[in-house]
Parts: sequence; structure tokens; C-alpha cells
Amino acid sequence: MSRATLSGVAALLLWAFLAVLARGSAGVPPLQMTAMAFGTAGVLATAWLAFQGRLGVLRQPPLAWLHGVGGLFGYHALYFAALAWAPPVEASLLNYLWPLLIVLLSAPVLGMRLGARRLAGVVLGGLGCALVVGPGAEFPPGAGPGFLCAAAAAFVWATYSVTSRRMAAVPTEAVAGFCLASAILALLAHLGFEATVAPDARQWISAVLLGLGPVGVAFFLWDVGMKRGDPRLLGTLAYAVPVASTLLLLLTGEGTAGPRVLAAAALVVGGGWLAASARDPVTAGDRA
Repeated sequence: MSRATLSGVAALLLWAFLAVLARGSAGVPPLQMTAMAFGTAGVLATAWLAFQGRLGVLRQPPLAWLHGVGGLFGYHALYFAALAWAPPVEASLLNYLWPLLIVLLSAPVLGMRLGARRLAGVVLGGLGCALVVGPGAEFPPGAGPGFLCAAAAAFVWATYSVTSRRMAAVPTEAVAGFCLASAILALLAHLGFEATVAPDARQWISAVLLGLGPVGVAFFLWDVGMKRGDPRLLGTLAYAVPVASTLLLLLTGEGTAGPRVLAAAALVVGGGWLAASARDPVTAGDRA
């Protein structure tokens, strides 16, 4: 396994802590938390670039900024809203449809083959999500908007990840600027739509840890892994993240491991593994 691929694996490990750290900030409005976490990541990363005299890497085309800020800000604003407005375990599982959506979107966006095995994996993942929010599922009144945010977050991150392959010329260091711009955008949206809450010590610690790890270093590691590592291996390993994330939520008392949740997790992860383990047929041109 190359060092670049190991960087992507490290990002996946950090993302396993995203849900439990986000729940640690419970009580802080979603857009405010997005601004706090991205502010931590953006300020520290930009300061490091300034120290190295490399602020010039932030001069990127408008399309690169639209892609980076739209993906980072859009995903996390939706994700934090999902955890704030819906049961965290169920919302987290629904959000982790993004690996399957990456498989599904790879055909129209990148021209890659799907095949029966990958499509079967997508169907299994869909069934898992249907168990979470479908008929017979029990969750508090008003959780619907949170589940919609979780599904939207999955779509945004999958789209951002797939289209990142077309942004290979953008240096990884530019992520610092994307984080800082996402923080500013989240702050403006927060001031326009939310009431500010003064964070307590627990909420501040959660925000800083988010900015240092899952909403900070992880983006740089993932960028390296996707651009210079083995995306097939990283795509396969990504399906372990919902299991690890769900286990961490359960261990910290955020939800219960009922049969429905366990079955949904098995379907989502099983569908992801099925899709990721598919192999493209070798053509005569490939053999040549």
C-alpha cells in the first residue's frame, strides 16, 4: 500500500469520529457549528501556508473554488443539520450512502462501467436506508427534515468526490482556502438564519477536535489519497466507516442497537462491499 493510499485510509479513520464529535456539540446550531469547525481548520491551515510562504497556492480558478467550497460547506452544513434534527444513529447510516452513490455516479460522470454486481450493491444499500426511514420505522416527530438533510449530504459528498478526479491539477494545499471560505460562508448563513448560542467547554472542545481532525486534516489526507493513491482500495475501505461510526455512537450512548438498525447497517455495508468488489471485464485492448 503506497503512502498516498495510506493517507486516504487515515482520512477514513478520522471520519469515523465525525458523528460522535458532532453529537458532542449538540445544542449549537448546525451552521454555527459548521463555521466553528471550518474556522479552526481554515485558520490553522492558512497560517501554516503563510509560515511556509506558500499562500500563492490559494490562487485557483473560480471553478475550483466553487467545487471545493460547495462540496465542503454543502456537505457538512447538511450533515450537522441531520444530526441535530434526527436520531443520530439512523441519520448517520443514511448519510453513509455516499460510497454507494459514488459507485452509481461514476457511470454518467466518469464514463465507468457499472455492471450487475455494482447495481446489486446499490439496491442493497437502498434497502438498508429504507429500513431506517421506511414504513414501520420509529423516530421522533419532526425528524423528517433531518433525514432529508442526511440523504442530501450523501449526494453532495458523492458528487464532490466523483468530480474531484477532474480537479487533479488543483494542489492539495488549496484545501486550506476552501476550508476558510466555507467557514466565512457558514458564519454569514448562521447570522442570517440562526440564533447564536454561546458554546460551553464541551461544545468548544468538540468544535476544535472536529476542525483538527474530521473537518480539517482529513480533507488534505483524502485529497492526496484520491489523486495519487489507489481509489479502488479506498472506495472499498470506505464502507467500514458507517460501521465504525455507528459503533462509536452506540458506545457513547447516542442511540440503541436495535435489530432494525443492525439490519440496516448490514445492508448498507454489505451493498457497499458488493459494489466495491466488482471487477471490470478485461477487454482485448486491455490485454494488449
